Amino acid sequence: MSKYADLYLLPIAEANVPDYKKVATKAGKIFVKNGAIRYREYVASDLEAEGVARFDKLLKLKPGETVIFATIEFKSEAHRKATMKKIMSDPELTGPDKVLFDYKRMVYAGFKILVDL
Repeated sequence: MSKYADLYLLPIAEANVPDYKKVATKAGKIFVKNGAIRYREYVASDLEAEGVARFDKLLKLKPGETVIFATIEFKSEAHRKATMKKIMSDPELTGPDKVLFDYKRMVYAGFKILVDL
């Protein structure tokens, strides 16, 4: 059985990060309550790398925007599918009152974990 992770990149206005943190903290608790084995979100602190494809360019960040990197781990891809059904039907899961980032510019993919030390 291979562990599985959902990974997200979210372009977000720096001013919205504190509100987003509140929403992500609530969502993370719901994900873990319903079976996710790990939920983490990171905010960019260094987007100035040279000689590589940069997140700010990939996401076409506008002035005043930054990147959130989120990862949610599951026991397997099958566990992820079952867990997501529970999460999406959890009555505690509600969206924020205002849109905090541009969903059309969000990047998502599911991954089998290759190395887990």
